[in-house]
Amino acid sequence: MTTFDFSDVEAFLDGHPDLFEEYLVRKAKCDQIGRWLKVHQPSKVSGADERRGALRDPLWPSNPDGLRRRSSHMELRRNFARSKATTAHRTYDEHVSLIEHEDQSSMRRRALLRKASSLPPTTAHILSALLESRVNVPQYASSAIDYKYRLKETNEREFFLELVKDISNELDLTNLSYKILINVCILVDADRCSLFLVEGPAHKRTLVSKFFDVHSGTTVRPSSNTLNSNEVQVPWGKGIIGYVAEHGETVNIPNAYEDHRFSDEIDKLTGYKTQSILCMAICNSDGEVIGVVQAINKNPMGTPFTEDDEKVLQMYLPFCGISISNAKLFSESRKEYERSRALLEVVNDLFEEQTDLEKIVRKIMQRALTLLQCERCSVLLLEDIDSPVVKFSKTFELMSPLCNMDRDISSMEKLSCSDWLINNSIAELVASTGLPVNISDVCQDPRFDAEADQASGFHIRSVLCVPIWNRTHQIIGVAQILNRLDRKTFNDADQRLFEAFVIFCGLGINNTMMYNQVKKTWAKQSVALDMLSYHATCSKVEVDRLKAAKIPLSSELGIDEFHFNDFSLDNDAMITASLRMFLELGVVQKFKIDYEVLCRWLLTVRKNYRTVAYHNWRHAFNVSQCMFVMITTASFQDVLSDAEILALMVGCLCHDLDHRGTNNAFQAKTGSALALLYGTSATLEHHHFNHAVMILQSEGHNIFANLCSKEYSNMMQLLKQAILSTDLTLHFERRSKFFECALSGEFSWTDEGHREILRSMLMTACDLGAVTRPWKISKQVAELVTSEFFEQGDRERSELKMTPAAIFDRNRKDELPVLQLEWIDGICKPLYQSLFKLNRKLQPMVDGIDANRRKWQELCSSYQQSRRASESRPSRESPESDLTVQPQDGALESKSSQDVTVGENKTGSAQKK
Repeated sequence: MTTFDFSDVEAFLDGHPDLFEEYLVRKAKCDQIGRWLKVHQPSKVSGADERRGALRDPLWPSNPDGLRRRSSHMELRRNFARSKATTAHRTYDEHVSLIEHEDQSSMRRRALLRKASSLPPTTAHILSALLESRVNVPQYASSAIDYKYRLKETNEREFFLELVKDISNELDLTNLSYKILINVCILVDADRCSLFLVEGPAHKRTLVSKFFDVHSGTTVRPSSNTLNSNEVQVPWGKGIIGYVAEHGETVNIPNAYEDHRFSDEIDKLTGYKTQSILCMAICNSDGEVIGVVQAINKNPMGTPFTEDDEKVLQMYLPFCGISISNAKLFSESRKEYERSRALLEVVNDLFEEQTDLEKIVRKIMQRALTLLQCERCSVLLLEDIDSPVVKFSKTFELMSPLCNMDRDISSMEKLSCSDWLINNSIAELVASTGLPVNISDVCQDPRFDAEADQASGFHIRSVLCVPIWNRTHQIIGVAQILNRLDRKTFNDADQRLFEAFVIFCGLGINNTMMYNQVKKTWAKQSVALDMLSYHATCSKVEVDRLKAAKIPLSSELGIDEFHFNDFSLDNDAMITASLRMFLELGVVQKFKIDYEVLCRWLLTVRKNYRTVAYHNWRHAFNVSQCMFVMITTASFQDVLSDAEILALMVGCLCHDLDHRGTNNAFQAKTGSALALLYGTSATLEHHHFNHAVMILQSEGHNIFANLCSKEYSNMMQLLKQAILSTDLTLHFERRSKFFECALSGEFSWTDEGHREILRSMLMTACDLGAVTRPWKISKQVAELVTSEFFEQGDRERSELKMTPAAIFDRNRKDELPVLQLEWIDGICKPLYQSLFKLNRKLQPMVDGIDANRRKWQELCSSYQQSRRASESRPSRESPESDLTVQPQDGALESKSSQDVTVGENKTGSAQKK
């Protein structure tokens, strides 16, 4: 048998203080603790404690000289198990506690002042300092449990007063509940005790215990973050506890298993056997039941609770009822303070940020999650507040970081629709009626879509949805929160708070929307002033001269040929050629267009093109000539209506009005006034259309003046479609359907949808028509395109401090032949081949693009051979001058709405925007 010396055991215990503490709690006797206290007096004891010890317990002697033996580190660790008896379990001394409280409060105020002084003097910091609570929950230490046991044996009156005093000044409900349980265990000699408090409205009351089966010898309370996880709920009127709460009667059961109301589920889970039970209701001053206390297994084990136990508990519980009522009242006042503070902080947030809608909505949802302690929050904004049809234009969502989810969801998503917003019908109902909806159990509500709930992967239990109003009391959206974190339902207090919260949010969102409208108005004014400063209408002399001029025939001008020379006519000749096209198409006679108005309109359109390298008046005329020859020579005139022909011709002449020589991506990157006004989708195309409308609405320029209202509306719709279709982003969205219909022979001339796509394809084909011209002309056009692209690339490098894409970078011009081949193969050739399937008379355009492709292939091959040769001669001087493709050979003719090369993304290359 192994033997140990005392020193070995002592060293082991020194190295394992936790084990020693557990052993001491389970095995130590009261007389042993008394002897320990006799030797180890606390170093600091208040006068009240010393007097109490002198009067009540001869085992607690005082030391007149005030000296205490200083324990070594080993002794302190060895005696850790009972160290709290000298501090936490001392009775409360008002004077000492008040001084400590004042010191802590002063230190907190000084810390706040230091914090505020070290930060910028913003309203948020000032508000935070001003709203810091000066009211704190008093912390009253409880007397030692062993001291209460000894007092019970020596002086019952003092013992009872000590228990009453122990709870009378406690305002923290958690601490109070713990003290009540420990005191009841001591009072009736119970082994364990539980406290259930009444929660919920009168029609749906439940009994909730956050301290269940607390052992009489427990000295450490459960931590606050585990209270909710250990929470036990008992339905009203169910079981022994529910019966006592409902009837207010005392239940004293010697053998619990003989009572039909007793459930042995807890015993089976814990392995603890319940024998005797004493259960009694706790009432407030009005006689209403506010809780139930349950004592289990009177000590010594096996003995039942006596009538004396019932009497003494009946005497003590009224004091508990008063203390619980006070603690609840204090807790509610603190909640109201926190809610009021939160609302003030919301107001500060909203008025601090009124320039960005997404930022303000993010702040709103963050505050809502914190204020109402829910798992998810969403804000849905209406597309048109004046429309009777409810349609949401923007949806924002935010998920609480405290919500445990298996899937990763970003903190903020701006979506047109949401994959988890399954109760969209509820949001629409709130938006249409203006009434809040509070659903405690969505599974029982017919408006809830259970299938969508399963598909979303996010389980919704409860929903609170309220409308968002603006300052004129119009509904502008809906705010919605889902699932309280404590798994309870949203109550009336939550709904009132959320509605008050949303009032301020509505004002903030409305102000932000108004700010955005002001910004758009400013941008519109800026663009208008810019246009007016640059453009002007034509003079009367110019109109009279053009009106009197003789208009040559199409054959004389050469505009009836597919291989028209884009540079054969000067500016004035292009005006007369435009007149000839309108006259020859017969639209002047059919739509009764005044000849003088047509002349003035053409001259003004020309004047409203800027003098940029490529996207100028000549380009607009060449696009219209390409449309003219396709309508006449290729016989599209037989299948297109007169209105469509006029809209296409006007669209070609106006499709690049006021072009600045930069594309849509450049407008977005620089945050130009155009981008602010029209957004980042088809920015320039919208501007071209609006500019065309502005010219038409100018006095003496409306070539559609003799159309009836319906015809005018239809004409403007056709014109808008024609101009917007020159955006290649829209082209890529539509071309797959067109290619499929054209190549399969399923294209229907009677289908309006097919005709609209055809018109879009014709506009794109004409806009890219230079790629089908004879090689010398096509090459010259490519030089102009390249020059304009390089100018944009230079601006990107100088103004935006970024490296431009290959087609915009003059330092990479040797790559242009390769890019041009990818452009022809990926975008141009499939379009013309599909149109050729519909109309065989477009053969010259297909032949022209094939011929030009061969020329670009020759340049590409020549460049690659030169590059290989240079790589084989590393010792020679850099052959860069020999390899670089000159602009006339390597110019790229492309059109893009993105700053991306065709090689990188075929959907991004474009000649225009």
